[in-house]
Amino acid sequence: MNIFMTVKPTFYTKTLIFSVLLALIVIVLGAYTRLSDAGLGCPDWPGCYGHISVPEKVSDTNFERPLEQGKAWKEMVHRYVAGTLGVVILLILVMVLRKKTPVYQSKTLPIMLLLTVVFQALLGMWTVTLLLSPVIVSAHLVGGFTTLSILWWLLLNQLNHQHPTSTSNGMKVFAVIGLLLIIVQILLGGWTSTNYAALACGNDFPTCAGQWWPPMDFTSGFSIGHDSGTNYEYGVLESPARTAIQVAHRIGAAIVFTYLLTLSIKLLGFSFGRYKAMGAMLLLLLVLQVSLGMMNVILSLPITIAVAHTIVAALLLLTMLTINYSVLKG
Repeated sequence: MNIFMTVKPTFYTKTLIFSVLLALIVIVLGAYTRLSDAGLGCPDWPGCYGHISVPEKVSDTNFERPLEQGKAWKEMVHRYVAGTLGVVILLILVMVLRKKTPVYQSKTLPIMLLLTVVFQALLGMWTVTLLLSPVIVSAHLVGGFTTLSILWWLLLNQLNHQHPTSTSNGMKVFAVIGLLLIIVQILLGGWTSTNYAALACGNDFPTCAGQWWPPMDFTSGFSIGHDSGTNYEYGVLESPARTAIQVAHRIGAAIVFTYLLTLSIKLLGFSFGRYKAMGAMLLLLLVLQVSLGMMNVILSLPITIAVAHTIVAALLLLTMLTINYSVLKG
């Protein structure tokens, strides 16, 4: 049984589906660019060493950073796909304004979506000009997930053509808290990545550097200041600060796992097929995400596993949004 009963897809609905897939690709490319240390592959913005594409060589002395074509192409492909997504989102807004949607759609969300993408472009520029400042890079990551979330909610509005199913207020609150926990954990994951703290505990799990509670500096680890002119590539925090970030991420993961495991069991107990399906999907993604997190540490952050960890985080977010949409709107 399908989670949502659908009507024949219109051009608008197909555009939303395409945009969701494109947003996922942008998030994956962003993670791959960051994890392969290619965030400064092009030291300028929006071009690359003054060109619209990656040049064969650079003779301009205005660029202190030597050209590394592999890293530059990773960064530029990310920009090209993100730019394409921006154009598609503009098209979505135009269709909403012209009332070309199969189901009535308020203008508020599409306008918010376009404003988010514009701010994302600014964050992309600042990521380069402010030399990978963790605050900016983390905000850029959050913006990507926000874009994906709004697009998914717009799509749910078009696909949700079912008879309402009542749920208790307790379940609604439970689902909202679960969504908030996922958001906080994504923030912690982004902060861990942008501060290069993923291996702050070495390869130890569940202990950290052979200890259950190693020396940590939470104040420095979670300071959101920015020092002008500082190059944040490869991180600037001392070991106790990075350890604090990693341990906080692990504690958050344990809390989220326990809470969402309970939610998935509750959903599996419903007699309605769509709730059972969402519970099963949540449980599957939850186990997969925890497994990927452990492998990241034990295997010293292989890029394929690290990127997969980001993908599953996005899918968990979409699953929690779907659960919330279903229990809140029916």
